[in-house]
Amino acid sequence: MIVVAGEALIDLVPRGTGALAALTPALGGGPYNTAVALGRLGSPAAFCSRVSYDAFGEALLDRLRETGVDVSSVQRGSEPTTLAVASVGADGSASYSFYVEGTADRLFTAPAALPPGTRAVSFGTCSLVLEPGASAYEELMRTASGQGVFTALDPNIRAGLIPDADAYRARFKSWLPSVSLLKLSAEDAEWLGGTPQEWLAAGPAAVVVTQGGDGLTAFTRDGGVYAVPGERVEVVDTIGAGDTVNAALLHGLAVRDALSAPALAALGADGWAGLLGFAARAAAITCSRAGAEPPYAHELEG
Repeated sequence: MIVVAGEALIDLVPRGTGALAALTPALGGGPYNTAVALGRLGSPAAFCSRVSYDAFGEALLDRLRETGVDVSSVQRGSEPTTLAVASVGADGSASYSFYVEGTADRLFTAPAALPPGTRAVSFGTCSLVLEPGASAYEELMRTASGQGVFTALDPNIRAGLIPDADAYRARFKSWLPSVSLLKLSAEDAEWLGGTPQEWLAAGPAAVVVTQGGDGLTAFTRDGGVYAVPGERVEVVDTIGAGDTVNAALLHGLAVRDALSAPALAALGADGWAGLLGFAARAAAITCSRAGAEPPYAHELEG
């Protein structure tokens, strides 16, 4: 079982051009998209979050159930669902503004235990910024790591939600001893101001950096550097692409029985090439269609 911990929200995606283009609601949130992608790839997955009782919350849970994701660890609340208004650039890249005050996911509390059979827990995005929930997710990360559970982190920086950049950067560094696999975009790496080598020295067994259409690069503690090019595709938008990479990496590691630091170290060049290539293909499919629509396993066969 791979558990994904973090927010579920509604993306309001423009259908057309101009400031007053019609907005279409779409199910989203980085961790939520990762859980859906894991389910579509066929990995046993569970979602750990706090979701509203409103209509958006019900729709979010319905999709998880339809995808085969366990929702027994989802907390519920009467507060509204978080909204993210997406802006899509000419190249398909997406940026967001958020409506987060008083929303349900901010009030997440750390569970007493993880679901039985948990092999890995994935964290990231807004849920590690917005208090008081951020401290609860941080507690869960440290607890899981202390129990020997594989932990993955994608900070997926949303700078508009971070009131004190320096404080967040310091907090990010404090998480690294509890992280097995760090995945982040080149833009996030630049914003954080560190290097893969510095982050590896602080704890993770591997760091994967995504460079959009230019591909992915993995860095390991023994000095290994493994890169694959991006898959060429006609980009509709990039919504959910990084989340798909998270899921593809975790799924690929689970298939290889490599959800541990020693197993990551033993992957070698061929193992990393296969894993990163799989993630690149999965992300390309997501980019080829509107919104966060990660691929199913059969779309990646061969």
